[in-house]
Amino acid sequence: MELRQLEYFVAVATEGGFTAAANRVHTTQPNISAQIRGLERELGSALFDRSGRTVRLTDAGVAALPAAREALAAAENVSRAVADVDGLLRGSLSIGMVEGCTIAPLFATLGDFRSAHPQIELSLSESPSSDLIAAVDDGRLDVALAGYGDDLPAGVESLTVIAERVVAVVPAEAHPARRTVGMPALRRQSLICLPAGAGIRAVFDAAALAQGEPVRPGIEASSPDAIIELVCSGMGVGILSESIADADERVVGLPIRGVETLARLGLLWRSRPSPATTRFIELARAAFGVAARA
Repeated sequence: MELRQLEYFVAVATEGGFTAAANRVHTTQPNISAQIRGLERELGSALFDRSGRTVRLTDAGVAALPAAREALAAAENVSRAVADVDGLLRGSLSIGMVEGCTIAPLFATLGDFRSAHPQIELSLSESPSSDLIAAVDDGRLDVALAGYGDDLPAGVESLTVIAERVVAVVPAEAHPARRTVGMPALRRQSLICLPAGAGIRAVFDAAALAQGEPVRPGIEASSPDAIIELVCSGMGVGILSESIADADERVVGLPIRGVETLARLGLLWRSRPSPATTRFIELARAAFGVAARA
């Protein structure tokens, strides 16, 4: 008994005829008929009643059909398991991360993956979050650590590791009591923002547009540290995430009224990932711990 014979048997039973089954499995009608006859001789019983205009299962065929389907499913599982192992024994994994990334669990994940799967060729690159999201979406990257809001492409999955408010960053001595600030007031300020394409900037820009019109920053700085230094120098009001502002006692972060979307930082990958990508995400979940949430 061969898997091909079982495949043809299931195809005929499903399609209700030999010609339709032959089209389904991309073979000829005489070939599929010969294979079914061979299977029936081996089993010692007819599987189909061919006496009428429509091919019907015999009692033996009805009894055999579930087992045939199970056998084919089991064979598929074997093939998939071997393919998964092969995917972790060879190949490559391309990973992107935000520029200036210092997220320790990401580097721990990279080290764990390299130790566990030294045959996989790893590549690592830096780009703005918007470019990383596009690269994951179109398959140029397998995984990316990027910033985002609520508008990821439909085919991209995420593991969020940070989700927090976007705030207006001002000198602490000028605002000893934390208050909120509205978008109209921010429009009158010289704003210091991350470059277009950064996740925090994307959330802020989308909120500003939703409340009337885009906001043009007075200064674009390449890093959060630079924004804080510029704020402390009196150059304007910074736009950052809450935790970044809270980490420096020289500044405070004022919640911005009307900015409801959280700025998120997390790992992104496409649906139906490769075995290597799946393994990397598993290691990342462990490295990021309870802070990580899908």
